[in-house]
Amino acid sequence: MLSTAHRLTDAESYRTVIRTGRRAGSGTLVLHLVEETASPGPRVGLVVSKAVGNAVVRNRVQRRLRHLAREQLTSLPGSGALVIRALPPAADAGYAELRDDLVRCLQRVLPGRSA
Repeated sequence: MLSTAHRLTDAESYRTVIRTGRRAGSGTLVLHLVEETASPGPRVGLVVSKAVGNAVVRNRVQRRLRHLAREQLTSLPGSGALVIRALPPAADAGYAELRDDLVRCLQRVLPGRSA
């Protein structure tokens, strides 16, 4: 589970990250990353819409992504904000596939790396 200090909680933060951040996508995920100056540490938010599936499927995808995001916190910039948006194919993706897509997309959006 992500601690409260590492979560994006308000709509304005999500909006800012999605509109101004660097973006990378894969078959199952789209990542948006922005460096914030006021943020005390890396923060992560998840977007899993009804297009992904019913409530059971969405919750399973959210649990997997939360766990994967927690593992990747150390690779995020100290003041970074990351939004992970699950696409409908994420419903059928296994844990390993989600992890591989997350790591690949994260490498593309991190500062200093070309997209």
